Amino acid sequence: MATLWHGRFGETDPAASLLDYTVSLDYDKRLALDDIAGSKAHVAGLVIAGIVSGDDGLIMQAALDRVREEVETSRLEFHDGEEDIHTVVERRVTELAGRAGAQLHAGRSRNDQVATDLRLFTKRELRGVARRVLHLQRVLLRRAVEAGDAYLPGYTHLQRAQPVLLAHHLLAHGWAFARDVERLEDARKRVDVSPLGAGALAGSSLPLDPDRTAALLGFSRRFDNSLDAVSDRDFVAESLFSLSMLGVHMSRLGEEIVLWSSEEFGFVQLADAYSTGSSMLPQKKNPDIAELARGRSGRLIGGLAGFLATLKGLPLSYNRDLQEDKEPLFDALDQTNRGLSALAGLVDTATWNLARMKSAADTPFAAAVDLAEWLVAAGTPFREAHSIVGALVRDAMQRHVPLDELVEAHPSLGADAVALLEPGTAVLRRTTPGGAGPGPVKEQLEDFAALVARNESEIGDDAAD
Repeated sequence: MATLWHGRFGETDPAASLLDYTVSLDYDKRLALDDIAGSKAHVAGLVIAGIVSGDDGLIMQAALDRVREEVETSRLEFHDGEEDIHTVVERRVTELAGRAGAQLHAGRSRNDQVATDLRLFTKRELRGVARRVLHLQRVLLRRAVEAGDAYLPGYTHLQRAQPVLLAHHLLAHGWAFARDVERLEDARKRVDVSPLGAGALAGSSLPLDPDRTAALLGFSRRFDNSLDAVSDRDFVAESLFSLSMLGVHMSRLGEEIVLWSSEEFGFVQLADAYSTGSSMLPQKKNPDIAELARGRSGRLIGGLAGFLATLKGLPLSYNRDLQEDKEPLFDALDQTNRGLSALAGLVDTATWNLARMKSAADTPFAAAVDLAEWLVAAGTPFREAHSIVGALVRDAMQRHVPLDELVEAHPSLGADAVALLEPGTAVLRRTTPGGAGPGPVKEQLEDFAALVARNESEIGDDAAD
């Protein structure tokens, strides 16, 4: 079969092993609709420039519309030996439009063509991921509101540290995801540049208008330098980083769900619809969604690291190495989209064991810092107060004596300080802005709800399914 470059090679057919190694149609056919959109804008530009007649332009536009319909209805046929989606679309347009279709590639290279396709695709897909993140944030917000005054231990080093409201803990994940939305939207700004018109690397002698085609395609502007336009894949690397960072935050949420749903913690019961069982052990109920969110974050990071390694040694301008941009990007988008939907469902349907959380948080030792701060408020230097309370905790643990007895007997503390050890008291004392107590969390809920609503109004939230 003839390739788009067969003229230079006479009658020699490409070796089968060459095609097996170099073709990208298996995965870049995902760009079919973007390739057609770019081609339609290019044809319009050719007509405006007087390179193609108005009649031929209409014929090509009609052929492109027909190909788009065939793609949307899964009727577009692919032939053996076709290298990529660009080859398929041009071949089909030429079949439909005849001689007029042979003008489709005038003034254009697959170098600026694929860069245009991928930018159109990435710009749209990043917005879709951001919408799914917003949906997960909305679920976290709803569960935080429902949590009310429930509390649990907060941890450092996976050791119980201080009691925190459950709402505060859920919103900690919500704020991390808010940064992901911001990163995804910021990355879209640098995706939003049209490479169409850069040609193979140096532009064209034909009177093309890249500004016009950029506007037709909905880009905010055109490229500045044609060499850079066809070789730039910063936007892919940045997208991969944004998706990897999102994956890390999904992994962290997943890790906590794995821990909390274990019998050792017992803080959460997962819905049957979002759990799996064991093929051997009848009693098992496994948090596979959470585990895969944790595991697949490594896959995202690997895709980013691998692609950066691909880019680091490339000279200007286009090199075939850049074909390696699509598979890690497509995979990262697929994994984050699926993971976000699954995690949202898991969190939305989970049941909290509030009594178990409260019991774990109500140990007297969790109020140790409150005792130290009580001493500070009475005029004791903090390091001295820390030492006093630390010694009392050590004594209580070593001699198996209740901490409240030691506190009451201490000359610097006494009966008034014992009240700090009462269940539920410590979490009420967190009053500073952004803290884990009822007052700050009430403000935080309002701020987070306002942020999510503002982002939804700007980018939408139609990805709940």
